[in-house]
Amino acid sequence: MSRAATTADAFNAIAESNRRDILTVLVDGEVAVGDLVERLRLTQPQVSKHLGVLRSVDLVRCRTVGRHRLYRVNPPALRPVYDWVSAFAAEWNDRFDRFDVVLADMPDHHPAPGPGCHDHHPRLAVADDADVQTKLLAFTGRST
Repeated sequence: MSRAATTADAFNAIAESNRRDILTVLVDGEVAVGDLVERLRLTQPQVSKHLGVLRSVDLVRCRTVGRHRLYRVNPPALRPVYDWVSAFAAEWNDRFDRFDVVLADMPDHHPAPGPGCHDHHPRLAVADDADVQTKLLAFTGRST
């Protein structure tokens, strides 16, 4: 199966990390190509190529002021990406809420700080209690 063209839609266009970096810079407002080159440490032809792809799917807009071309994000064109990511955010927020309930139900859970741990979601030891295991499986969306 062949891969979709980079210019097919917003998802394909932002699949490349340099284009995501360009969008991140442009979130703050209009930026000239030369400033993008300097900030992203890419060559001018690379930046121009990536801007061309982003323009072809309408993710960025351009206006000319004198000899400068100023680029900016076109927020409505990012809506499909936002909607898709929002579905995942809602699911993970729901999982974290369920996880908080599991933690609150555990009588002797003691937070063990470590890398990647959040204050409100402490690290758990392996559970021996069948009821706790069932709750954890429910949290992860799995069944026994």
